[in-house]
Amino acid sequence: MDKLPSQGEILNCRRCPRLVEYRERVAREKVRRFRDWEYWGRPVPSFGSLKNRLLVIGLAPAAHGGNRTGRIFTGDRSGDWLYRALYDFGFANQPASTHRGDGLQLIDSYITAAIHCAPPDNKPLPSEFVNCRPYLLDELQHLKNVRVVVTLGLIGFKAYFGARKQLGWPNPKPLPPFGHGFAARLADGVTVISSYHPSQQNTQTGKLTEKMFNDVFRQARKILSK
Repeated sequence: MDKLPSQGEILNCRRCPRLVEYRERVAREKVRRFRDWEYWGRPVPSFGSLKNRLLVIGLAPAAHGGNRTGRIFTGDRSGDWLYRALYDFGFANQPASTHRGDGLQLIDSYITAAIHCAPPDNKPLPSEFVNCRPYLLDELQHLKNVRVVVTLGLIGFKAYFGARKQLGWPNPKPLPPFGHGFAARLADGVTVISSYHPSQQNTQTGKLTEKMFNDVFRQARKILSK
């Protein structure tokens, strides 16, 4: 099985009224530069094969990125950074991700998010994390080959370790600190590498540079090449 039934269920999920209202309103109203697009306006599923060894966990689809294109990290600046880095280190077949039919394929990598709908101001509510968590729990139980997890931002970091705890998997005590490029090898052999999120807030201020971001995926490639 390469795709989970729950990923199909995501497409029709309406568990969070605030997110449903926002994603659909954005899809109707659009923005001028994308007025000719038919927005996706639905929950955005994860991307990649369950057989793959690198797991990337982000925050949520962008209102005019994944919520427009229907593919996670596609059509926004964060995705530009992510797919370029994945390509540079052999985890994708091309560096650009613009729409669902652009030919992009992931190589030995899988991308998911803590939340599958675009949230207002990129700030999900605690209840929305809870509502979306079963999808992540299901994925983690089926991603049997994962050896490296890259968490994008503190939210991705907390989502991963929170899901592990809920599944009864061993977490270090105390948890490793969140910090860009910090890597921790867990008792079950999985290495978690934390990264600042490639949001415009981080990339345009210089908090995250392309070299810093590339170094994360360089680490991941080095581990998987052993």
